[in-house]
Amino acid sequence: MSKKTNKFSAAEFGTDTKAPQENTFYFGQQNFKWMLIGLAFIVVGFLLMMGADANTVDGKYDPNSWNDGIFSIRRIRIAPLFVVIGFVIEVYAILKRK
Repeated sequence: MSKKTNKFSAAEFGTDTKAPQENTFYFGQQNFKWMLIGLAFIVVGFLLMMGADANTVDGKYDPNSWNDGIFSIRRIRIAPLFVVIGFVIEVYAILKRK
């Protein structure tokens, strides 16, 4: 019978036979593009929410008046929708593989 030999030797122990990877960073260019798009949606959403508060008339506080502008469709529906869409895009950008 012939003697069995191992494929590995002590001299090769601990050395990596594979070539080192050039880029070990998880996020690629597409991830960053989607992150910026999501961030833009979030910023636009918060900008759409801005405006005068309930007791402001012509930029000055007036406790005797009421501004119904705080209940506009833009501030109640559209702006929060933009923010939520932005966060969904951010989650997609983080979970997307290269």
